[in-house]
Amino acid sequence: MNQNVQPHSGAFVTFTYASFGASAFLVALGVFFMPIDLWMKGYLTMGIVMLVQTCVTLTKTMRDRHESSKLVNRIEDARAERLLMEVSKAA
Repeated sequence: MNQNVQPHSGAFVTFTYASFGASAFLVALGVFFMPIDLWMKGYLTMGIVMLVQTCVTLTKTMRDRHESSKLVNRIEDARAERLLMEVSKAA
């Protein structure tokens, strides 16, 4: 594990979950009390759920790409270090 990465505090993680829960609740409340037909409420709800799902997927994809690039960088650094050690031993 990378020692340079600082983990999030428990308070920040709790705040993040609470913020998500509050925003989801308030949006659901807003859709529920809208003066529109039930099928329109269903359509809005479906769109909101899909938007949240794609945001989670996009965030995970971006994080995975970042992590994989870090691994590639570490492999390249290890190869370069090995070559430098071989060159210094030969000299």
